[in-house]
Order: sequence, then C-alpha cells, then structure tokens
Amino acid sequence: MYDYVVKELPKLLSENFPQLETSKASIFGHSMGGHGALTIYLKNLDKYKSVSAFSPVANPINCPWGQKAFTNYLGPSKADWEEYDATSLMSKVRDVSATILIDQGDGDKFLHDQLLPNKFEEACRSANVPVLLRLQPGYDHSYFFYCHFHR
Repeated sequence: MYDYVVKELPKLLSENFPQLETSKASIFGHSMGGHGALTIYLKNLDKYKSVSAFSPVANPINCPWGQKAFTNYLGPSKADWEEYDATSLMSKVRDVSATILIDQGDGDKFLHDQLLPNKFEEACRSANVPVLLRLQPGYDHSYFFYCHFHR
C-alpha cells in the first residue's frame, strides 16, 4: 500500500490529469489510515504540503492494536517497529514547516488506550514540529465529525 500511495498513485494521477499541481499534494486518512497518512507524510516531507489525520492510531507501539498488528507483520522486536510508528518517527524528522492536524472525537472509546494522540502531540512538541490536536465534543471514532466540521 505504501508504494501505491507514494509512487504509483501520484504517477497515475499526473499521467491522466496533467492539469493537477502535484507539487501541492496533501495526504489524510481516518483511524489506521490516519496513522498511515502520518507515517507517509513524515517519511516523504518533500512530496506533501500537509497532512491531516482523523482519529488516527497515533502511537501503535504503545497500544494493544498496534502491538498485535506489528507482532504479526514485523515480528516481536519493538526496535523493528519504530520506523512504522508515527510517534517514534517524530524524533527523526527535520524541517517540518506545515502544521500537522489531528482531528479526534472526545467521545471516542478508543481515545486513551488505543489511539494515543496525546503521545504524538508530545513528540511533536519535543521535536519542535507544529501540531494541532483538535478534540471534537461528543463525537466517537466514526468519521461523522469529519463530515460535519469539514463541509
């Protein structure tokens, strides 16, 4: 999926829609896709102008969902997981100028034990990377707050 999003899709879009300004590309995603958007952005700062993540799994190394997935896909060594964890990647990035947006429902039952956006926010602050973590009152893990606030 990484190669598709970073390499194949932009090439396909450029070839079929020459009027697109690919130099202004941004990336976003919801839940695990939000985490993917964060990691792809952090690994490809030259390709994207901005990133937005909605209810992302922001620190999978430190949550049950991420630990299960990483163990199954990458093996048991947490050292091997770091390049796939957005919060861990934050310590390795330089010159992030765009503000990273995380939009999250404050009623999300996964907020404090699975998603951990506060850990990502702390890592951004430590790396002096601009981040905006917005908690939307009364919304859960679904994408409905995105539809409501971003029309």
